[in-house]
Amino acid sequence: YFGSQYVHRTVDEGATWERISPDLTANDPRYRATIPGDPITIDVTGEELYATLYAIRESPIAPGVIWTGANDGPIHVTRDNGRTWTDVTPAGLPPGGRVQSIEPSPHRAGSAYVAVLRYLLGDFQPYLYKTDDYGRTWRRLTSGSNGIPADEPTRVVREDPSRAGLLYAGTEFGMYLSFDDGAHWRPFQLNLPAVPVTDITIRRQDLVLSTQGRSFWIFDDLTPLQQMTEAVAARSAHLFTPRSAIRYRYRAGFGGIEGERDAAADAPVYPAAGAMIDYWLSAPASAVSLEILDDRGTVVRSFTSDSSRDTTTTAAATTRLSARIGVNRFIWDMKLAGPWTADSLRGRNGPLATPGAYRVRFTAGDMTETQPLLLLADPRVARDGISSATLGEQLAYNLRVRDLVSDANRAVVSLKAARARLGPTDEIVALERALVTPAVRYSRPGLQAHIAYLYGMTNGADQRIGRDAVERYAELRQALDALLPRVAGVGGP
Repeated sequence: YFGSQYVHRTVDEGATWERISPDLTANDPRYRATIPGDPITIDVTGEELYATLYAIRESPIAPGVIWTGANDGPIHVTRDNGRTWTDVTPAGLPPGGRVQSIEPSPHRAGSAYVAVLRYLLGDFQPYLYKTDDYGRTWRRLTSGSNGIPADEPTRVVREDPSRAGLLYAGTEFGMYLSFDDGAHWRPFQLNLPAVPVTDITIRRQDLVLSTQGRSFWIFDDLTPLQQMTEAVAARSAHLFTPRSAIRYRYRAGFGGIEGERDAAADAPVYPAAGAMIDYWLSAPASAVSLEILDDRGTVVRSFTSDSSRDTTTTAAATTRLSARIGVNRFIWDMKLAGPWTADSLRGRNGPLATPGAYRVRFTAGDMTETQPLLLLADPRVARDGISSATLGEQLAYNLRVRDLVSDANRAVVSLKAARARLGPTDEIVALERALVTPAVRYSRPGLQAHIAYLYGMTNGADQRIGRDAVERYAELRQALDALLPRVAGVGGP
């Protein structure tokens, strides 16, 4: 569809057009002969021309129901695919405003929302309206005292496609949302700058904004808003059902790796690859924990808000959670626990979990809840011929190599402790020469480095494990096993 003062339609991607409406604007004769910019500089964009359709939307659930809004005030609807049109402009709407956006409800055929902008006429009031009867009657959603200030013009309103009555509104200064179909509004600014929000769309359960001069913004995963109710808010804690996550090996690239910003201050921020897990706390909690369980009920990863907790086993490595009041978000990187290390990175860099069904177990105080979580296969991996069975075989192999890395790391830490206690004895020096890479450029790699290299080679991509990798693991396992008794002999583990 394309708008002039008429609605034009094409069904062959623009090769031909037909006009399917009469003039649907106010067409005030006072503005017909006005040439913007005349007589100094005639405007060539047409942006200031009145009597133009500014919004055209067809109902997503009732084909042939088309709504239009003009930049000089009128709102029309057709219920028969353009054969007849009805002027349904709200009776209380002052004339001349720009119908900035129309939102046919994705849940009810006769319902629609409109946002009208009048600040160019010196009127800064917010004008949001809703109809449930194809425009015969309207209800104003902005009284000036129900959340959106009386002097904050509105530009756009959208209804959530998954939850009826959950509304998102963009104003001249930011964002608002309503859980009760516009009866009440609350700010939804978060880290968004004070900026005109010019349009809103919801794509794959993400909220996408365009702004006037401050770039595009995305709120990732609307799941907690779609599931938030008064009953949930009344609870001390609640775990929202997470949406399915695609098992991507994702590198953000331009904005940095996995969501980290690069040196440029204006670089985009991309979300980390992982499953987004949201939970609600009505009051700050002393401690909360999350556990990821596989389809057999085995805990494959755990996380806690207790920063003093230091798990030394690879079965339950920890990363700190937030325990603040409100909705909290944690992103599981879809990895199992990584190799044991002696520093704060313990448990990271684990092998990627295989696609399938998992469960998330959340504990806050005496409350424990469990929700399902589905990891979906990356369709590109399947197209490359990598099956779920292949990924399972790769995971089993990488877990063995991970444990080999852990054993090597523990042996090296033990040797360092022995040297600090006993000094550089001949046996300690010999073991260090075999295990540790000297801190000299181009030095001969020690056994620990060889093991870590193998882990990196087979853990960095979805692939079939080749025969060479299997044989190399056996060689390295045998070599390390031969050294471990000697490490224990000098005071090792």
